[in-house]
Amino acid sequence: MEPKRFGAVPLTLGAEIAACHLCRARFAATVTAHAPRPVVWFQPSARLLIAGQAPGARVHASGQPFTDPSGDRLRDWCGLNHLAFYDRTLVAIVPMAFCFPGYDARGADLPPPGICAQTWRARVMADLPNVRLTLLVGGAAMRWHLGARAVTATVADWRKHAANGIFPLPHPSWRNTGWLKRNPWFAAELLPTLRRAVAGVMEN
Repeated sequence: MEPKRFGAVPLTLGAEIAACHLCRARFAATVTAHAPRPVVWFQPSARLLIAGQAPGARVHASGQPFTDPSGDRLRDWCGLNHLAFYDRTLVAIVPMAFCFPGYDARGADLPPPGICAQTWRARVMADLPNVRLTLLVGGAAMRWHLGARAVTATVADWRKHAANGIFPLPHPSWRNTGWLKRNPWFAAELLPTLRRAVAGVMEN
């Protein structure tokens, strides 16, 4: 697909997404009443795809994905330092929604607006022809990429998916610390394999 043109200047897909304001009215109606700020972090050369959910408030402020405790945990899971994790030539970080969805009246995170994935996701996936390993972080990413709805069952079946270059992962939020304690096989069995797979993709 040809990039859109504004005047005589062609826009890349990343620039198109960065300029998106489809959810302006939706976000203005949330408790946070914020404006859209798409966090775009990918280049066509990327080998590793991290498919997440949506930026949180800290990422909305920083403009960089996973600049929060969840990111610290995810980097540990992957065995990547900050420099490698944020190397856009190798790592594409593409959430199911590019903007912070805001909070509801109880202060809970709102889900990623479906219109974001409907508008952009297929185009982004087509723009990443070199991806060799995909990490599905959280239920929203698993539903889109695998059609899977049960997070624990999908992660427990990780060996089948890993054979196809996909690792389903729970969200690295502190809210899932209890899940990690109840499922010790995740750290004992899945994570060592994940780190080897990530290292292989990043080095070769």
